[in-house]
Amino acid sequence: MERLPGFRDFYPEPLPHQDVWSADARQYIFDKWRETARRYNFREYDGPPLEPLELFTTKSGEEIVGQLYNFTDKGERAVSLRPEMTPTLARMVAAHERSYKKPIKWFALPQLFRYERQQKGRLREHFQFNADIIGESDPAADAELIALLIDTLRAFGLTEQDFVIRLSSRNAWQEFFQGSIPPDYSMREYEFFQIIDKLERTPKEESEKKLSALGFSLADVNQFIESGQPTAELENILQNLAARGLGSFVKIDYRVIRGLAYYTGVVFEAFDAKGEFRAIAGGGRYDNLVKLISGGKVNLPALGFGMGDVVLLEILKARGLLPKFDANVDVFVLIEDEILRAPSLKLIQELRAAGFAVEYPLTPAKPDKQFKRAQELKAAFTAKVESESYVRIRNLKSRDEIVAGFADAANHLR
Repeated sequence: MERLPGFRDFYPEPLPHQDVWSADARQYIFDKWRETARRYNFREYDGPPLEPLELFTTKSGEEIVGQLYNFTDKGERAVSLRPEMTPTLARMVAAHERSYKKPIKWFALPQLFRYERQQKGRLREHFQFNADIIGESDPAADAELIALLIDTLRAFGLTEQDFVIRLSSRNAWQEFFQGSIPPDYSMREYEFFQIIDKLERTPKEESEKKLSALGFSLADVNQFIESGQPTAELENILQNLAARGLGSFVKIDYRVIRGLAYYTGVVFEAFDAKGEFRAIAGGGRYDNLVKLISGGKVNLPALGFGMGDVVLLEILKARGLLPKFDANVDVFVLIEDEILRAPSLKLIQELRAAGFAVEYPLTPAKPDKQFKRAQELKAAFTAKVESESYVRIRNLKSRDEIVAGFADAANHLR
């Protein structure tokens, strides 16, 4: 029986073949995400993978339904597997924001689902690092979040030669639009942003024609993009990041515009500096979402970013930055005399309780077969009970041996 298209099986290393994914690599990524978020004092949250369909249509409109795994459940409720985490976060914060001091700094590692065409770097499910700050409107919060994004990527060994944060602002584009249009075109702002959002993917002649219909020239738009003059809020963020020593990771790029009906201010994306992969991460300000999800009852500014595991893993592989995932066995307990199996099991339990990864032969086996298994597992030590009270410990790298009492075995291993 085959797995569904667009979904993944995760196997422990060594992988049986290249069509499956590494559970060890996934855990490595999760550990780095959690470790960096903790250093920035972000707290972890989670929500249900199944939500009311209305939660996502409220945020993104009815057109998103075609991209969802949605159905009517046995209680006749319209539900969907979550395609993103931010609506869940907005719902949770709106329900209990009075219980938390502001700003709220939370992160999550959800598995997300989208029913869409598969392509390089995009599957029908993926895991994602979501980090959000809620309840702070000052650009210092934007700088803090971007710094977290930079340090998260640096935690994997990526440098400024590997990625760049392209920083932009919806406010800057609104000022450009409102300062250049005839008064009767003011209602066509969304149409304008759609054209800008697709500039890099649309033939030049087609973009020129669409912009001309709105009273703009492609030359003026390109001049605005190329000038890259930061607004006051963007300048504040750049100075903040420069003070941290992170200024070289960021550049103003007004080609970044992101979710048209969602983001309200500063937006940014992390890109592979060599241009080989899709965007690594993206985010920005969404100051209206909590108000929208709560039906106007709670109004809090917010910003966040998401970083998926699929593209990140591709980049780490391409740069040779994934560690070698070996079985991490500290001690292999040899049981050469079955009479000593009971005290050996006692030793095994005590060592595991002391925090060591311990393996042993579940059934009787020849001594040479046991030792070979210890080597296959790349155990650091072997331990062999020699009496009811003593253990022989051998360092498999140095070949040094000691005999210790049961009570001292863990200390000698340390």
